[in-house]
Amino acid sequence: MAVDTPKTEPAYAGALPAAKLMLWWVAFLWVLEAVDTALGHSLDSYGITPRIGGELRDVVPAAFLHAGWDHLASNTVPLLVLGFLTAAAGLRTFLGVVLTIIVVSGLGVWLASPPNTVTLGASGVVFGLLGYLLVRGLVDRRLWDLAIGVVVAVLYGSLLWGVLPTDSGVSWQGHLLGLVGGVLAAFLFRRSRAA
Repeated sequence: MAVDTPKTEPAYAGALPAAKLMLWWVAFLWVLEAVDTALGHSLDSYGITPRIGGELRDVVPAAFLHAGWDHLASNTVPLLVLGFLTAAAGLRTFLGVVLTIIVVSGLGVWLASPPNTVTLGASGVVFGLLGYLLVRGLVDRRLWDLAIGVVVAVLYGSLLWGVLPTDSGVSWQGHLLGLVGGVLAAFLFRRSRAA
């Protein structure tokens, strides 16, 4: 008598799609910066200027634009690593997590940043992914995710200093609210232990 057993995928099954997604995303950011540079940085106008109603439409595009090559370069490696670790657990969840982070960080910047400033860049997403990975294992109570959180804390824990208002040229508000968005996403996209 034949018995059907459920087919389970290995834990690393999501690694290749996650790697492809993150490489495409980062390539897209670099192409956008090249276009922005060629256009005399006119795309920077899609950054978020606080407390102006029309600027709410820039909450999403601001997360994909950067204030120059150095700004983009500083976000590239952590976005690749943290994004890969998040996306490897499932692309649908990854998209929900990133959208949550972008909205929470962007709205927070719009509400809390100083007047007459423009905020743009993927660092809110980077801090959000950091927050998500740090607490996901605690929220889901899964050993593998706890281990990933410990590794992420060792590798990127020093980034947490970026949520403090130490540099007037850096949006600590975007960093802090990105982190908050990532922690919120860990609760919103909680996985059952049986999954």
